[in-house]
Amino acid sequence: MKNDKVTRLFNEALNRYALIGDGDKILVGLSGGKDSLALLELLAHRQRIFVPRFSVVAVHVKMSNIPYLCDEDYLRSFAEGLGVELMVCETSFDASTDTRHTPCFLCSWQRRKAMFEMAKTLGCNKIALGHHRDDIMQTALMNLTFQGQFSSMRPLMAMDRFPMTIIRPLCLIREKQLEEWALEQGYHRLKRECPYNDATRRNDMKEVVAMLEKLNPEFAYTFYRAIEKNGTPLEYSNNQSQ
Repeated sequence: MKNDKVTRLFNEALNRYALIGDGDKILVGLSGGKDSLALLELLAHRQRIFVPRFSVVAVHVKMSNIPYLCDEDYLRSFAEGLGVELMVCETSFDASTDTRHTPCFLCSWQRRKAMFEMAKTLGCNKIALGHHRDDIMQTALMNLTFQGQFSSMRPLMAMDRFPMTIIRPLCLIREKQLEEWALEQGYHRLKRECPYNDATRRNDMKEVVAMLEKLNPEFAYTFYRAIEKNGTPLEYSNNQSQ
C-alpha cells in the first residue's frame, strides 16, 4: 500500500461517519474504473485489521447495450489477489422507454438495481460505492442548478424500502488524489471508455468547480463543509448521472 494521504483520508471517513460495523458484509461495485479499484483495495486491506470485523465481496455489473469494455480477467485476478471473491452479472436498459432521462441516468439506475439484487442474494447489508469528494460536490451543484435543492450524496445512507445501507468511503478523497494513487498502484485502464463520458452535465460541473477553486483556493473545503451541515440527501436526482 502506497500514498499515505489517500489511506489516511479513507480511514478518516470510516471513523467520522461510522461507515463500517462489526459483522458487516459489504458489496463493492467494481466497475473497472480507478475509483472502484481503489475502493476495493482499500477495503480489502482494512478488513485484515481486527476491529471492526467485516467481509467484502465484489460485483461487476455488465451493461449489454453500452459499448464500453473492461478486462474481466484483470478484474478477477485483481480481486482474487486481494482475497476477495468477484461476482459478475449482466443487465441492460431500453432508452426508448424513458425519453425524460439520459442514457447515463438510466444506465446508473439499472446498475444500482442489479447491485441491490446481488447484495440481497449474497446476504450483504451494505453496498460500497466509489464516489469521491469531487463527485459529491458536483452532484450538489447539479441539484442546486437543476432541481433547486441544496443537497447531495451522503457518505452513509440507510435505505427506506430495503434493509440495506449505502456507504461512500472515498468521500473525503479528491479525484486527483485517486488519479495519483491509480498510477502508483499500476491499475489497468478500461479497454474502451463509455461513449457518453464526455457529454454529461457532471463534466460541466467539473469546469465550474475548477473555476470556483481559482476564485477561492479553499472552495473545496468550504463547500464540502456546507454540504455536511445541510445533510439533506437527494440520492436519485435525475441529474446526478447526466
